[in-house]
Amino acid sequence: MTMINPYFSDELTMLRDQIRRFVEAEIVPHGDAWEEAGKVPREVFAKMGELGFLGMRYPEQYGGADLDTMASVVLAEELGRCTFGGFSADLLVHTDMASPHLANVGTPEQMARWMPGITSGKSICAVAVTEPGAGSDVAGMRTRAIRDGNGWLINGTKMFITNGVHGDLFFVAAKTNTEAKGSRGVTIFAVEQGTSGFSVGKKLNKTGWLCSDTAELVFDNVRVTGDQILGEVDQGFYAIMKNFQNERTVLGAMAMGEAQKAIELTLDYVRDRPAFGGVLWDKQVIRQRLAERAAQVEAGRQLVYSAAWKDAQGMECVKEVSMVKAYCGDLVNKVLYDCVQFHGGMGYMRETPVERMSRDARIQAIGGGATEVMLEEIAKRL
Repeated sequence: MTMINPYFSDELTMLRDQIRRFVEAEIVPHGDAWEEAGKVPREVFAKMGELGFLGMRYPEQYGGADLDTMASVVLAEELGRCTFGGFSADLLVHTDMASPHLANVGTPEQMARWMPGITSGKSICAVAVTEPGAGSDVAGMRTRAIRDGNGWLINGTKMFITNGVHGDLFFVAAKTNTEAKGSRGVTIFAVEQGTSGFSVGKKLNKTGWLCSDTAELVFDNVRVTGDQILGEVDQGFYAIMKNFQNERTVLGAMAMGEAQKAIELTLDYVRDRPAFGGVLWDKQVIRQRLAERAAQVEAGRQLVYSAAWKDAQGMECVKEVSMVKAYCGDLVNKVLYDCVQFHGGMGYMRETPVERMSRDARIQAIGGGATEVMLEEIAKRL
């Protein structure tokens, strides 16, 4: 059902086919067991690393492929189609929300130290920005890092951290200049699992994304050295904002992959489900609603592609990416609402993919920048 698109090269089309085959063979058959276990096995990361899926945006010398934003969009959209949002979240946090902090501002020494483990899947990474009282509003951050001899001491708590329980490498945002106004004076630190004073406060239970581990992280006098600073001291806010663009783009692509798959599953169901002497597909109201949603999803996908292409060309696209996040995060929830409705009672059963997908989709309008925040970003640029 994918339309021919001018944004895609033959290489990206082949990449899409490769990822789709992997998802069908290695993810879909095992997703239910991962949901029950509440985690994705580490060996899945390693398998994806072997196939080159984890380092597509990074230099070849570190196991990457030197591709651009469009590759991330292909990955996110195909992961969205797997119907297990928690798996998609774990992988995309690793590839497109956490590790870009290292790729964007890491020194050659830092890249050599950490990037090979990231691209191979041997080292799972996470990004720790959100706090109990500070999500989209980075200015509310309370975690502090103070100088201590030739290093720093980090104290604070991070909340809702994907890969927080099983992660190995964390890119942690902390306030290093309390005199700086608003969201300024923030620095990003690379903190490894096992560092003294760094612990998982608790594993968090969620409505959806059940196979994705999410945690509260506690930093109690966690000592880091100067070579664990990513980028410049007090300039972390700009790194966070830069990567929010990538994060929001891939979340939009993931949402449209989910929405497209949900429509396909629902089409299969309504064409076979007996009702009133025929099948549900015979009812005009159902045909037209699904047709309307299909049109909206195709529009959303093209919006994602356009924003990602502009980003890949180095063009200013904050407004467009904010539109992607607001529109796609909202639309996937509307699509899943209708898909559950048209499945009837089966749509409310745990054995039905659309039931799981409807729970997983709810976070799409919240995580990575709530819809309301995105609309304000758009409004500023109108």
